[in-house]
Amino acid sequence: MQMRVSSIPLMIYLSVVGFFRGLKNDERGLSGVVVAILLILIAVLAIVLIWGFLSGWLQELWERITGEAGDL
Repeated sequence: MQMRVSSIPLMIYLSVVGFFRGLKNDERGLSGVVVAILLILIAVLAIVLIWGFLSGWLQELWERITGEAGDL
């Protein structure tokens, strides 16, 4: 069976819709949607914390680099 290129977006759409319907109807404990949202939230918070720790160090390093370049 040959697949047309024009039918690929429709197949992708139907598979995504089917996936989310399955998540919506899942009744086991925490749903997959809740778990996905929590994982995204944890990842964003981790990035914010890491950026908070590194931003001061990066700013100091950048000032040192630009200060040395100004002396040339």
